Amino acid sequence: MYLGLNGRNFQRQYKNTLSDYHHWNQKDHAEDYLIYPKNIGYSLSIDETAMSNGELYTILINKAKKGKKGSIVGISKGTQAADIIKIIKEGFNESQRRMVKEVTLDMANSMNLIVEKCFPGAMRVVGRFHVQILACVAVQELRVKYRWDAIEQANNEQKQAKLTLLSLTNRITSNSSLCVILT
Repeated sequence: MYLGLNGRNFQRQYKNTLSDYHHWNQKDHAEDYLIYPKNIGYSLSIDETAMSNGELYTILINKAKKGKKGSIVGISKGTQAADIIKIIKEGFNESQRRMVKEVTLDMANSMNLIVEKCFPGAMRVVGRFHVQILACVAVQELRVKYRWDAIEQANNEQKQAKLTLLSLTNRITSNSSLCVILT
């Protein structure tokens, strides 16, 4: 009981009366997906994320909103391309989907297929984060390769120096006059 209000009663009253929850047009599918057609824009971003317990969700975002109110265009449970394509095609009319000019995505084939089928006029842009990761991995592979090459070269030079020193030592000991001078 806080400020004279029973929390459970207030929650029930809000849900059943104040919020209009029972008349919500997305109530029947809200556990699987939500769509907000009014939030669609010219530049979108699509990606998957893990919310909790390993559950994956696919999120479609209007980039022009910069993460503020109205950013989420759609969110769907799972990452199966066929399911998401169906949801987008049912949730957004043809003209809304054709107005999208650019979609930023990762390099997953499923995301590419979703954009190709749902937003045919949109240019696909690979997110810089994903490109950055690929570039870092490639640079690291080169660093490791060159490091191993340098180690191998140093080992070969050490072997060669030992062989040269051994050869010089053998020549010195075989030539007694040189040995006398050295001693």
